[in-house]
Amino acid sequence: MKERKKIKDMLASVAPGFFMVGYVIGTGSVTTMVVAGARYSMSLTWALFLSCFFTAFLMIGISRLTIVSKKSLLYNFRKNVHPAVGVFMIVALMVTAIASIMGITSIATSVVQEWTRPVFGGMGINPVTSAVLLLGILYGLFWFGKHETFLKFLTVMVGIMAFCFLLTMIIVIPDPFEIARGMIPRIPQSGEPHIVIAGMVGTTMAGICLVSRSTVVREKGWQIEDLKEERRDSYFAMLLTFIISAAIIAVAAGTLHVKGIYVNDAIEMMHTLEPLVGGAAISVFAIGILSAAFSSIFPNMVIFPWLLNDYSEKQISLKAPVYRVLVLIIAISGLIVPVFGGKPVAIMIASQALSPLVMPLLIGVLLYLLNDKKVIGEFKAGWFLNSALAVTFVFSIFMSIISFQGFLRMLTN
Repeated sequence: MKERKKIKDMLASVAPGFFMVGYVIGTGSVTTMVVAGARYSMSLTWALFLSCFFTAFLMIGISRLTIVSKKSLLYNFRKNVHPAVGVFMIVALMVTAIASIMGITSIATSVVQEWTRPVFGGMGINPVTSAVLLLGILYGLFWFGKHETFLKFLTVMVGIMAFCFLLTMIIVIPDPFEIARGMIPRIPQSGEPHIVIAGMVGTTMAGICLVSRSTVVREKGWQIEDLKEERRDSYFAMLLTFIISAAIIAVAAGTLHVKGIYVNDAIEMMHTLEPLVGGAAISVFAIGILSAAFSSIFPNMVIFPWLLNDYSEKQISLKAPVYRVLVLIIAISGLIVPVFGGKPVAIMIASQALSPLVMPLLIGVLLYLLNDKKVIGEFKAGWFLNSALAVTFVFSIFMSIISFQGFLRMLTN
């Protein structure tokens, strides 16, 4: 009984970490890591490692601020820095959320079309049709408030896909020396490495995920005496994120890169699991990506009211007519690519690459608040956390430059 209680307590203590992993490992993460592995093998592993490493310290800093101040991150921005900072962060996060919905929907509908070609005489389900169905189901769940059980089921399906990547990695794992070389920071000369690197960092060090960390910590009810437990949870979350994401890169390197497949279309990604499940790879990948799409789009759809809750410290009802209309408008943004066309893979990566552009501001303000005695009192950050966040700030500036260069190259090509 004691051992069972210990296991139960341990799992409960890392529950917020599992939430973070589930939030990060979605359609955008899978797409970006597959593209990185297919185009550059293991050579960009350093970007994944550094983003996970620094994100762990960001999670610790955000959690510390939330626990000690007993206020959300955005409220602290508004109250203890300036309301304009909080408003800017909400606008920036909304832009990344809408871009993410566009990218996720475009990938999911493209995968569905390829998956259903054999059933529908080679044509497959039209992306507009599947987009309307996907977004309609999610909006219906939001309207009636019946989403929790459905999203938990989808999380399990995404977990199964992640486990399949881990098993496939064992089969096709690259040469250890190649993995080691991939930990040395360098930017490849061919292709579009800047936007891919920015996408890898953006999908891991994501502003929306970091702001949500504050809300999750408050809901968990952690107190000052739980700071040690919170640190363990943060390290666990980023370690697991790195393992799963690195497995996806390795699988793509071992299945696509060796064949010279560049991955411009969703169909090319769907063969990554063939070494493990053979002919069922397309179906397993499609079900996993579709589940990830449902579970990733929903929080992005409802993020605006949720951000306002954090900013104002008021409980805003999602059933209010004005918010139902706003959520509908946000959901409709997912129809843009299926209706007007575009390259789903490129759009998905670009949507993830937006996040690094706003990270320096978030990190800079967080550093300021963690050292403001009026906000955090005697629990201000020590030299180690300050040093770690200072280096993270420098890394975020470097990545924002990489992201800007990536978008500039995309526009000029």
